Amino acid sequence: MSLPRPLTRLAVVLTAAGSALAATVVLPATASAHVTVSSADATAGGYGKLTFRVPNESDTASTVALRIQIPEDAAMGSLRAQPVPGWTVTTTSADLAEPLEVHGQEISSYVSVVEFRAAAGGGIGPGQFQEFALSGGPFPEADQLSFPAVQSYSDGSESAWIEPTVAGQEEPERPAPVLSLASAAGTADHSATEEAASEEAGHEGGHADDPGALALFFSILAFLTALAGVVLGVRANRRTVSS
Repeated sequence: MSLPRPLTRLAVVLTAAGSALAATVVLPATASAHVTVSSADATAGGYGKLTFRVPNESDTASTVALRIQIPEDAAMGSLRAQPVPGWTVTTTSADLAEPLEVHGQEISSYVSVVEFRAAAGGGIGPGQFQEFALSGGPFPEADQLSFPAVQSYSDGSESAWIEPTVAGQEEPERPAPVLSLASAAGTADHSATEEAASEEAGHEGGHADDPGALALFFSILAFLTALAGVVLGVRANRRTVSS
């Protein structure tokens, strides 16, 4: 038995509105599983902690090693690795073409390679990721630093994250992890700005201009408006039939 026209119209509108609402709240697609590096406190000329996030891209093999290269233009006078349970860490040093002066001392060599290797039977399994941390400095006076890395798997394969990212060009298939450095003054200004923004949000009741929230609000509003229109149409139709 077919539904009356107003009810059919209601079902179509509800279906369309529901689809729009679902599209609004769906989570964004996951980006490619690249090895990345980030830091909350690294500044040009200062010290900080580097965190390398390593997702496992294989469906069948585990990641069993990560080799991180520190190019000479990213050389630091001091670099240490944070221990990771189930992993061993080794470092390799290289001579500098031009010695670094750190706190009045001349340094002619630096840590050029850091390797994390999982114990037998361990590693990063399919569908998992691991973070590896380094602490060091002083960082060079630069806007960003590149740290090529090689990810090794239990089946003998490797993923070489070593391709440079060039501004204005598409991201390469295997980009090297890139760390953005903030200037010491810029970091202070940023902290002050964040503090002021936080206070302002508190005075306004904590509301923020969240694009996702706004999109959800307008989708719900459109849904309710459409629903109200259909209800009014059904009532009008009933009155016509009654007449």
